[in-house]
Amino acid sequence: MLYDAHNHLQDHRLDAERAAILQQLPQTGLAEAIVNGSAEDDWEDVALLARAHSWLRPSFGLHPWYVKERSPQWQERLRHWLTLFPEASVGEIGLDRWIENPDITAQIECFSWQLQLATELQRPATIHCLRAWGLLEEQLRQQALPERGFLLHSYGGPAEMIPGFAKLGAYFSLSPYFGHARKAQQLDVFKSVPLDRLLAETDAPDMWPPDEMNPNPLTAEGKPINHPANLIVSYQLLAKIRDMPLQELISQIAENYVRLFGNR
Repeated sequence: MLYDAHNHLQDHRLDAERAAILQQLPQTGLAEAIVNGSAEDDWEDVALLARAHSWLRPSFGLHPWYVKERSPQWQERLRHWLTLFPEASVGEIGLDRWIENPDITAQIECFSWQLQLATELQRPATIHCLRAWGLLEEQLRQQALPERGFLLHSYGGPAEMIPGFAKLGAYFSLSPYFGHARKAQQLDVFKSVPLDRLLAETDAPDMWPPDEMNPNPLTAEGKPINHPANLIVSYQLLAKIRDMPLQELISQIAENYVRLFGNR
């Protein structure tokens, strides 16, 4: 039974294929997948998917890329969706210095408030971080954190920071994109993740695997995208670098996933 700790099935790039994908995924061994909202205008789409498919779990959050577009009511709206779905986690939230002209002050404000909300509601959080690992650690150390823990999805930080993040409650997930040769160094970092904090994800429709490892090639708008059925690629990559039998890894990740996100 496979668990996708992070994807975006509501993304418009999957519109043409979504019906077929939703029919296919339960046949791939997928037990559950978490669909992450990123902005106010996609939270309802996430909710609709979760209501229609019991094996999809919603997550609602304001991504750092969209903090400049938030409405004055965004906090009230986010609390509304999280209240409607007691099984939902808070995410995707985070910090990002990679984007052009980032408003770091606004990102920190939104990130901190959402972490507080996750802690108040006793929900896990899913965190995005690019080129802001030191800042992220600083923010995490300054406030109360969700008791269940939090996910650093597609972890791209250094191995040296893993113990500190893990002590704060972090889990770390790998996407199929780490199979690209240029990501070999980052893939190697996952050897340092404690086994009980390891998770797998697709981040579909982003983070597609290299062509030679891609069992489900897919394109949208003339560009490659990641098929959600490529979750098995993440498991295979992790099993290889951890030198573990695939079935043993599958069992471990199932245990880790339930510990973080809970049973339903």
